[in-house]
Amino acid sequence: MTTQQPPAWDPRQYLRHAGHRGRPFTDLLARVPDLPRTPARIADLGCGPGNMTALLADRWPTAHITGYDNSPAMLEKARAHAGDRLDFAYADAAHWTPPQTYDLILSNATLQWVPGHTDAFPRWIGALAPGGTFAFQVPGNFDAPSHTLMRELAGSARWKDRLGGVLRHRDAVATPAAYLDRLAALGCTVDAWETTYLHVLQGPDPVLDWVMGTGLRPVLSALDDDPAARKDFLTEYGAQLRAAYPATAHGTLLPFRRIFVVAVAP
Repeated sequence: MTTQQPPAWDPRQYLRHAGHRGRPFTDLLARVPDLPRTPARIADLGCGPGNMTALLADRWPTAHITGYDNSPAMLEKARAHAGDRLDFAYADAAHWTPPQTYDLILSNATLQWVPGHTDAFPRWIGALAPGGTFAFQVPGNFDAPSHTLMRELAGSARWKDRLGGVLRHRDAVATPAAYLDRLAALGCTVDAWETTYLHVLQGPDPVLDWVMGTGLRPVLSALDDDPAARKDFLTEYGAQLRAAYPATAHGTLLPFRRIFVVAVAP
């Protein structure tokens, strides 16, 4: 069985659906309360290409904000947004220990890539200033056809030797109630909820185009050295997605469930 490796990221592919991907970030940000200190210190864990991190600077213009990511390609793209109070640095969320006290630690669509991420909650909450906030959003759609079909195909007779073990399973994230319980036990006041977005996508094979920017990255990385195999996988998987998400006169509908948590430290 193949050992799961970090996927290679393509910022341009990821940003092809930037409008849809950005909405959960702004919905999360809307529920973050006032921060306890001015100027605030903010960490964006898993900042990606930095376009969403820049929104933090719009809301807290005097804050010092650092976006962290473990993808050199994403960080290179993100640094175009850097400024006097906004910078970017390498960090792997799986091992990140806050180097200082923060007023806000935020993570958008990153923790699903970190097995056992709830084990890091105590050290992250411990790094918050009194009254500081830990806020995150993760996809909760691992039982959706886009993911179940991907896992089934990767585990099929043709592909299992090359792709077995590279994909996340449906337990990559916890339930909203489990997150609430974990953080409340650390003394936090917790707001947890879930939302299913109905994204209307346009163009040919739009769901395949979407997952090529995120969930399919481990497969694409594993087959990067074999263009013919990569093409065959995409052809088969794309046909399955077209059947699961048929095009309509208005576009292709992609239901996408997401889980949100805002925890305020005591």
